Amino acid sequence: MKHKNIAALAKLGLFSLLMMLTTTAVNAQKQFTLEDLNFGGKNYHNMVPKNRYLTWWGDQLVRTDTEECSLVNKKTGKETVMFTVDDINKWAGTDDSTKIRHLFYASFPYPEKSLVLINGKKERMLIDFKSKKVVWRQSCEGESNAEWNAASRAVAFVKDDNLFVTDGEGKTTQLTTDGSREIVYGQSVHRDEFGIYKGTFWSPDGQSLAFYRMDQSMVADYPLVNIDTRIATETPIKYPMAGETSHKVTVDVYNLKTGKTIYLKAGDPTDRYFTNIAWSPDCKKVYMIELNRDQTDMALVSYDATTGNKLETLYKEHNDKYVHPVTPITFLPWDDSKFILQSEKDGYNHLYLFNTKGEQLKQITSGKWLVLELVGFNESKKSAIILSTECSPIQNNLYMVNIETGKRTLLDNGKGFHASTRGAGGHCEMILSSTGKYLYDNYSEPDVPRKINIVSTGDAKNVNYFTAADPWKGYNVPEYSCGTIKAADGTTDLYYRMVKPIGFDPNKKYPTVVYVYGGPGIRNVEARWHYASRSWETYMAQKGYLLFILDNRGSCDRGRDFEQATFRHLGVEEMKDQLKGVEYLKSLAYVDTTRMGVHGWSFGGFMTTSLMTTYPDVFKVGVAGGPVIDWKWYEVMYGERYMDTPQANPEGYAETSLINKAKNLKGKLQIIIGTVDPTVVPQHAISFLKACIEAGTQPDFFVYPGEGHNMMGHQSVHLHERITQYFEDYLK
Repeated sequence: MKHKNIAALAKLGLFSLLMMLTTTAVNAQKQFTLEDLNFGGKNYHNMVPKNRYLTWWGDQLVRTDTEECSLVNKKTGKETVMFTVDDINKWAGTDDSTKIRHLFYASFPYPEKSLVLINGKKERMLIDFKSKKVVWRQSCEGESNAEWNAASRAVAFVKDDNLFVTDGEGKTTQLTTDGSREIVYGQSVHRDEFGIYKGTFWSPDGQSLAFYRMDQSMVADYPLVNIDTRIATETPIKYPMAGETSHKVTVDVYNLKTGKTIYLKAGDPTDRYFTNIAWSPDCKKVYMIELNRDQTDMALVSYDATTGNKLETLYKEHNDKYVHPVTPITFLPWDDSKFILQSEKDGYNHLYLFNTKGEQLKQITSGKWLVLELVGFNESKKSAIILSTECSPIQNNLYMVNIETGKRTLLDNGKGFHASTRGAGGHCEMILSSTGKYLYDNYSEPDVPRKINIVSTGDAKNVNYFTAADPWKGYNVPEYSCGTIKAADGTTDLYYRMVKPIGFDPNKKYPTVVYVYGGPGIRNVEARWHYASRSWETYMAQKGYLLFILDNRGSCDRGRDFEQATFRHLGVEEMKDQLKGVEYLKSLAYVDTTRMGVHGWSFGGFMTTSLMTTYPDVFKVGVAGGPVIDWKWYEVMYGERYMDTPQANPEGYAETSLINKAKNLKGKLQIIIGTVDPTVVPQHAISFLKACIEAGTQPDFFVYPGEGHNMMGHQSVHLHERITQYFEDYLK
């Protein structure tokens, strides 16, 4: 018996020693701060995976960097310096005020010519890096919304609210004279909806320019206030709210050769949306997708680029809820008589081949997955390169699709989140070479911070060019996991991400925070590094919290029906799904169900406030940033797509408004806004506070003076300190 006790004590001692060593090892790891993790933090740039900036010169891959541009051998990844930033400054004859500081945005617009395009502070230049001299230069001082065309070397730009064009010879022409905050030229319209992110569209030959004109004089002013003046001054914005008068948009075309401007005769623009502008390869026609204000009907229409006359309607599509076109048609590079149109008419976004008579020739892709993007073409293979969710709803993978047969060839490893380099409008940056024979693939996986492969699209061979080290090595890092649960409909799979506390012990109970967005256009859970976990989640896990994130029905990239499940009653089905997530959390022994919090921003702020007031006994603490409170105060394009107008859907607006739910608030809720938020205007939060005062409930409120919808720069660190402290004060 004595020997058994000694043995037991020895085992206990060994166990204690192991535990002590483990604890010591954990404690020896470095701890994160918000300066490390948060965008805007002083050390943030050292904590993200290293990257390589790349572009194409024809089929030659070029690395652009601070000090130099280098050719990359596509078989070995070996780099050879082409020229340095000092070379560029020497050849350009810059002085200290015009000196080129880096080469990150150098581009090579002519595949067969040794010319690099450099945009400086005052000039854009084409420099022949073989003959070592500037061959062309053009002033770029004072430009905004500039778009340069390689074919004509002309640039369109906005200055003092008006639109100008400077041709390749340096002659500048003012196209408009009545530009103002009410008459907007050459800029994004329709509040950046429908895939619109710019307002000028060059013809392929660079001799004609289509551009937007938006008259918003009839739109009500929304009063925002600048407090930085001696006496605060009003700085109103044009904000068309759901059900209210909206702006009117037209499309004009300027011809460089004739100097004339015509407008497309599309008819009365009242309560219509003009989107997804494209040119015919011969530069004679302009194509445009037109929608009614209800967004139930779309039409692809062609116009004569010389007269503006309407030529024909090539395609129509109707949906009783809404259609949502976000991509222009794309002509086949080898056949000017055929183009690709993207549509989700079968329930998922796919590619359809049409001829210029408007006849659908075939559906190129199909299946219960969607095409995320048409990246480009491999001309020699008569194939398209696409990014899709075919492998998994939480992945992005690259395929080559034969236009004739529809056969798809996977171009990557079938895992992870590929083609993650994003450019203008959120589209894949120029990852494809000029012929489409090669691409570079910047990707990550849940346990891979970053890799860049060079891909031969013809045979799908991948060469690893760059592998980033783990920038978090040596730190206490939590466990990131992903899984599925069933939605409230009992059949649909929903993906979640979980971040467990550092030093996780399944025998303990942990305070838990649900981070939520939940609205259209966002997918929170993705198979990239750490399952796309926000760095704040890591910070909270370090402090002993469990984090849970669920993509409910209504979020994106799962198909039309998945998104449209929330139509006309935003927040209702989403909350039901989030509560299924709560049910799952409550089934876990290590979740402290008495200490559950919720946090989100924008649509997520709406969801946070909705959950706190609709199910007031579930969450003890919430932090809602920039929350929508009542959809009648949100803008026309987005709000009416998902909710219809307040006049047509009074029940839906009443059901989803949080004003009447202010009386239900029980837990601690902090609302945070920027005082000049142009997206979710301050009226939302302030009206909710007023309703809470009248009802006798007690939310907390914090504002960021002079900030918009998101806190920028180092203020973001302050913001996340505040969010963290609120949970520390009331949940932990």
